[in-house]
Amino acid sequence: MNQPVHITSRDNPLLMRLRKLSQDAGAYRKLGSVWLEGDHLARACLQRGHALSLALLTEEGWGQPELRALAEQAPKVVIVPRALFKSISGLESPAELGFEVPHLASAAVLPGVDSVILDRLQDAGNVGSILRSASALGVRQVLALKGTAALWSPKVLRAGMGAHFALNLVEGLSLADLDGLQAAMVATSSYAERELQQLSLPRPCAWVLGHEGQGISDELMARCALTVRIPQPGGEESLNVASAAAICLYESARQRLVTPQ
Repeated sequence: MNQPVHITSRDNPLLMRLRKLSQDAGAYRKLGSVWLEGDHLARACLQRGHALSLALLTEEGWGQPELRALAEQAPKVVIVPRALFKSISGLESPAELGFEVPHLASAAVLPGVDSVILDRLQDAGNVGSILRSASALGVRQVLALKGTAALWSPKVLRAGMGAHFALNLVEGLSLADLDGLQAAMVATSSYAERELQQLSLPRPCAWVLGHEGQGISDELMARCALTVRIPQPGGEESLNVASAAAICLYESARQRLVTPQ
């Protein structure tokens, strides 16, 4: 590793780039890289075999052996005063370090694998939580239709807690892009006759999750091979989409474990 670079100017071009990545949800699409703040996301990235491009640390962070060792896994290390790091961070309580990594863009929909399809979900927290559940419960890929929150935005990355690096993520899709999925699409509906636990779910399965307020579009719902109802004995009208996703993905995983193919 080369010697770390010390920067003290707020207007340094590198720091301006990192500031944009940290604070602009869609900047990664233009700049080709993403911002990971904190050690957890960086470790998740490395554990999945992905590389770090650059490490940015506060002067205090550089003085901590554990953070310093992590930063030194990047080919370039930049050290800044804590106040300058805070101007880049998108967090109310900034970490002591952050990383720039290549945007792991995927344009290919994997056929015949368990998947999640996001139809215009808007809330970054919901999207990140769904990615985290998908990774934990054995889903291979998440496909985002046009109008869905940016999958690699800093807020979604934080909510995903490292799940991004375990999934094939494809965004900006149209309905026609789903033609080669080769997995039965399944949606939830409060009007469905049969409850989730009463059905033998298809394999592979592609769970479809819709906009928080509008639900799944009629065109996409027409493509679903099956609709199921999540029982809600407490009487609530609906569940948060991330909660519903976790329930559905768990049932798919449970069935795979009980009756493996």
